[in-house]
Amino acid sequence: MQVLVGLAIGLYFGVVVGTSSVPSDGTVSCKNGKAKDCAAPVRKGLESIAPLVTSVEETPEPISTEVHGTIPSWIKGNLLRNGPGKFEFGNTQYNHWFDGMAMLHRFKIVDGKVTYMSRFLRSDAFKKNSESDRIVMSEFGTLAMPDPCKNIFQRFLSRFVMIEPTDNASVNFVKYKGDYYVSTETNFMHRVNPENLETLEKVDWSKFIAVNGATAHPHFDPDGTTYNMGNSYGGKGALYNIIRVPPEKTDAKDTLQGAKILCSIVPSDKIRPSYYHSFAMSENYVVFIEQPIKMDLLKIITCKLRGKALSEGIFWDPTQQTVFHLVNKRTGEVSSVKYHTKAISVFHQINAFEEDGFLMLDMCCSDDGQAINNYLIQNLRKSGDALDEVYNTLSRAYPRRFVLPLNVTHETPMDQNLNTRPNSKATSVKISKDQVFCEHENLHGDDLHDYGGLEFPHINYGKYNTKTYRYFYGCGFRHLVGDSLLKMDLKDKSLKVWYQEGFYPSEPVFVPSPDAVEEDDGVILSVVLTPSQDKATFLLVLDAKTFKELARANVPVNMAYGFHGTFDSSA
Repeated sequence: MQVLVGLAIGLYFGVVVGTSSVPSDGTVSCKNGKAKDCAAPVRKGLESIAPLVTSVEETPEPISTEVHGTIPSWIKGNLLRNGPGKFEFGNTQYNHWFDGMAMLHRFKIVDGKVTYMSRFLRSDAFKKNSESDRIVMSEFGTLAMPDPCKNIFQRFLSRFVMIEPTDNASVNFVKYKGDYYVSTETNFMHRVNPENLETLEKVDWSKFIAVNGATAHPHFDPDGTTYNMGNSYGGKGALYNIIRVPPEKTDAKDTLQGAKILCSIVPSDKIRPSYYHSFAMSENYVVFIEQPIKMDLLKIITCKLRGKALSEGIFWDPTQQTVFHLVNKRTGEVSSVKYHTKAISVFHQINAFEEDGFLMLDMCCSDDGQAINNYLIQNLRKSGDALDEVYNTLSRAYPRRFVLPLNVTHETPMDQNLNTRPNSKATSVKISKDQVFCEHENLHGDDLHDYGGLEFPHINYGKYNTKTYRYFYGCGFRHLVGDSLLKMDLKDKSLKVWYQEGFYPSEPVFVPSPDAVEEDDGVILSVVLTPSQDKATFLLVLDAKTFKELARANVPVNMAYGFHGTFDSSA
């Protein structure tokens, strides 16, 4: 009887404990598999996820959720999430997943209970499109067509006007000087109220420093100093700029006042600079990854004239190496030593830390950089063999470590491995006076292939960012969006998995317990979507140590699959 009751409870919560390295419904502890069993499998019969990229309605007033299980009473705050939520206006539709209008989500957790609300960001793009009932502002993968009410001559002239940068800040929640903003990768952010998701103020980076945009993934020092990166474009071509924002306001109306460009880095090709989604940071260095995903500036500035979307100007050049640039955070000095590796693409870093004269750089890497152009809405909405084909042509992302020797001088010997760290398989070889070629080591066992690799990485950021760490979390990608939650243990490269067929979890957010002693004392929060069921969304709470389900809060609304978020414990 006890076995049957336990099994029933497990099935109710979608949890069955096992030890297989093949996905089953629930929590799985895996050890390194054999290579012959762990090659990335070809997937067939993928479930349609079209409902996850379909427009949804906002929920502007908080609603209660039905909690099953027990949410620890110490969790108090807001899980804030961002992502696209509207994919058409009138008869016009967006082409790319990144183009959808930003929808902001808030899950408020207090005393083991959860309320939910959501609002569309009231950006200029959203308001102008709504007023015209058609797409009038171009996005990453969608070129807005000329107003059909204008005459032929006016429509012709409109093609010679530069595309206005979008303020559709749909990527992430970020924090500057204690205030929350939502951000994309243009020069515009919006300050928002995390309690009611009200859009408060549009902020333009270019009004404070000479950049044309900034990433949606800044890094933070313990004192609140924030670092970011942004490009600038001028007569002499493009520059990569490291940005530093002070931690405190000088008055209540402060936004980005006091922001400074710490230094500028010259691209290897000024008219074809690299695209980057994020960067890495250790205790003393900012690490910029110059990758072979390139932006053809001529194509980008003429895209409207040519009738093409901005995304048409981004391409993958596998003939180029990837270069790591190190910048001293205190002085802004750019290291003359450049660290090279083969062509890889990187969207998210896991962590970076310094130890014994080396800088360890941990990232989710792919050997192909064409994925950004494959996430068209028409691809995400495919079904059957066509959907399988889209997925099976994508390269998977896997966690890798590069070991960068910091004390390279003219006396450093050439053509020998400089990585002297014990039990490390990474190599670093000086190939010229100012170049070191690096080869990575995997941060995973062969069993990770069964889960489609790992992306959307998270760590215990508050205590272990820029420090030696043991655990990181992410989504497994056996579909075009995350379909499992993973916990990686760097001690033995083992992993734990939460998986339930037909359920698609979002980026895992780690929340430490207030009396935490060990690194993984806390919970994982993730929003789980179910495309085959109507209004079957839930907030999942996992014990971060055991990866067993503690609770889920059922939310009776439909949501689109989002990007990034954060937990605000000050609520």
